[in-house]
Amino acid sequence: MTVLKTSFGRTVKEYVLITAGLLSYVFGWAVFLIPNNLVGGGVSGLSAIIFYATGIPMGYSYFVINLILLLVGFKILGTGFGSKTIYAIILASVMLNVLPPLIPEYITSELAVSNGKLLCTIIGGILSGVGIGVSISYGGSTGGTDIIALIVGKFRNISPGKLILAMDVVIILSSMLFPSYTSSGELVPFPEKLATSVYGLIMITVSGYAVDLYLSGSKQSVQVFIFSKKYAEIADSIVGEMKRGVTIIHAEGWYTKEESEVIMVMTRKTDLNLLLRYIKSIDPDAFLSVTNVMGVFGKGFDSIKVKSDKKH
Repeated sequence: MTVLKTSFGRTVKEYVLITAGLLSYVFGWAVFLIPNNLVGGGVSGLSAIIFYATGIPMGYSYFVINLILLLVGFKILGTGFGSKTIYAIILASVMLNVLPPLIPEYITSELAVSNGKLLCTIIGGILSGVGIGVSISYGGSTGGTDIIALIVGKFRNISPGKLILAMDVVIILSSMLFPSYTSSGELVPFPEKLATSVYGLIMITVSGYAVDLYLSGSKQSVQVFIFSKKYAEIADSIVGEMKRGVTIIHAEGWYTKEESEVIMVMTRKTDLNLLLRYIKSIDPDAFLSVTNVMGVFGKGFDSIKVKSDKKH
């Protein structure tokens, strides 16, 4: 019986993975960044600055700022983006309020405070960057500058990580203009705030690189050649269930002198295991060739984005 992947199952998988990305994102802040009074970029960075200055939990300001940006993203990027990002923003806002108090102090002290701010900056940046990358790759977002990056990325071939990095630099440097208090209520002196800003710049560099590294891996495509006498059934399954186009190539085996049909299909590397399951369920003896490709442009994959020539 053919292995089917329903749209409902695909949607559930996407939301589960978005949730995992958000957990990584919030965990990085709750365990490594907040206990050290570190700042970052994006709306979470702004929320951290507000939290250190006023004591207002990050989740509240995070939600309000993101709500404004979400309305813009919903209009430009469509309802699919909006529904997943509404979920991501609400869940991240709740996590930012709920998770930090739930983590025992001895854990944050052992993992974060005792290991120094530099190490915490790197680890927190990696966790938050991977979380952003996971959310973006499955159609969601942790909000804020991620939404702006997705909007710009729809029209221009600009690295999301680099764009987020540029916006985050401004946010981190602005942290020196506002007062900051530790959890014990002590005012952070300016020299320490300056050092914190430097750590923040390191953090967003690490985070931006992690975003690009994750997205480049998740968007990698493969080219698959399938040799099978049940080529028609396999092709119908790929088109009908995976919603991927296939090309049938007429071939002749030079040794056997037998004519045959070869299926060529392009798909994301993340969907390769699903494709193999389809093929195996129909013809376990099928012969396959799988090759990594540098890039695939067209419907269902990346779009070609080039700068238009300016007329003088």
